[in-house]
Amino acid sequence: MQHRGLNRPATTPMRTLSAALLVSCASLNGPVFAAPDDVRAEAREIFADVVAMKTSEGLGQVPGMASYLARKLRAAGFPKKDIHILPLGETASFVARYSGDGSGGRPILLMAHMDVVTANPDEWERDPFALVEENGYFFGRGTTDMKSDVSVIITTFIRLKREGFVPTRDLIIAFTGDEETNQATTSELIEKHRDLVDAEFALNGDGGGGVFDEEKGEASLYFVQGAEKTYATFEITARNPGGHSSEPRVKNAIYDLADAVKALQAHKFPVQWNEWTLASLAASGATIEGELGDALRAFAAKPGEGPAAERLAVEYAYVGRTRTTCIPTMLRGGHAENALPQTAVATVNCRIFPGNTTEEIRAELQRVAGNGVDVTLAGRARDSLASPMRPDVLEAVTRAVHASYPGVRIVPDQAPYYTDGSVFRAAGIPTYGVSGMFLKDSDSFAHGLNERMPVDAFYNGLTHWYVLMKELAGRR
Repeated sequence: MQHRGLNRPATTPMRTLSAALLVSCASLNGPVFAAPDDVRAEAREIFADVVAMKTSEGLGQVPGMASYLARKLRAAGFPKKDIHILPLGETASFVARYSGDGSGGRPILLMAHMDVVTANPDEWERDPFALVEENGYFFGRGTTDMKSDVSVIITTFIRLKREGFVPTRDLIIAFTGDEETNQATTSELIEKHRDLVDAEFALNGDGGGGVFDEEKGEASLYFVQGAEKTYATFEITARNPGGHSSEPRVKNAIYDLADAVKALQAHKFPVQWNEWTLASLAASGATIEGELGDALRAFAAKPGEGPAAERLAVEYAYVGRTRTTCIPTMLRGGHAENALPQTAVATVNCRIFPGNTTEEIRAELQRVAGNGVDVTLAGRARDSLASPMRPDVLEAVTRAVHASYPGVRIVPDQAPYYTDGSVFRAAGIPTYGVSGMFLKDSDSFAHGLNERMPVDAFYNGLTHWYVLMKELAGRR
């Protein structure tokens, strides 16, 4: 996942939000489903075991983690035929099916990823590959991104199985092995093993989640993620025959590239919106005063090109919620200090608003950059749409959140980053980010040093996923 927890709407309590886009939190409180002590202990043991596994790229430990999770499920009574480890190079994906009676409809997919970004133990204050409980936090690589939800989902399957729960529809776990890099295992699940993961919709542990207030530490908001921007990298290349630097010419590959990059700097992609972005911008506008708050409220009420969109275009935390963004991130050019450059290249990273294709964005970049350069895709093309708002999912999430955090507002949201959810949405499986974890924004150290997760938030995640599964696949 990219930048989990960053650039969300403001996290102070909201005063207003359109009733059509915000699930009422006044009447959906249900019974308490807090996990008993033995379940909490088992979840902690699994959490410690998987954090200890160095599942970073190139270390080959993801298959071992998948085997460990498989053993846990088999010991709890899940049939071997319903558990699949699918190797791919040095990594793997993991799929497990909790068979239901079919009365509730098509399956629900439960998503997460087993891999983590690299951690250098010499730079950490604690061993990143040992779960350390200290000062109300669990420390370790993957505690937030995202072995917490992995551990909780597995533990919840085990808990439900031991209780004799028979879901009304199949529940399918799909844990991928390289979300932090090239998502090859995710693509393989869709392209080669669709029968194992096909579902009516997916619940993604690698998206959404709750926020604790910075001052009081109380739960303030919970975000349901129904859309993500997709990720694409392009190269703008200028070419020239070159020559000797003592004989400079008007045409120069570096000049041509500079002109193209400056044209990109001045370009603004069209304003766009969906029901998820309007809800999150309305939530922000309800808590922010001044010119920015006015712009957020105005855009949410009447989206489109205009003064409000122009104001949001200069706010780094909000521009990505109103349009596609493309930004140069790397430059290279020339082959010798005393030679005119034959090639100059700019790498441009785009975060594409749902509903646009990668080719459409490439074509627009080419138009903006001009005919003197070539714009080419420098990686994969993976397009995605926003998921439809499902009342059943929003209501179930509200009940799950309120089981631990009564009254917290549930806000629809579109993520400015991407996860495996973008792949499943592109394949026609609506996906909803519904992590069970809450954090302060200041505690968001995913991908960084001393990653940590509040202890209470981890255990409340057990309640969250338990209620979700029973609400969406249990008998009413």
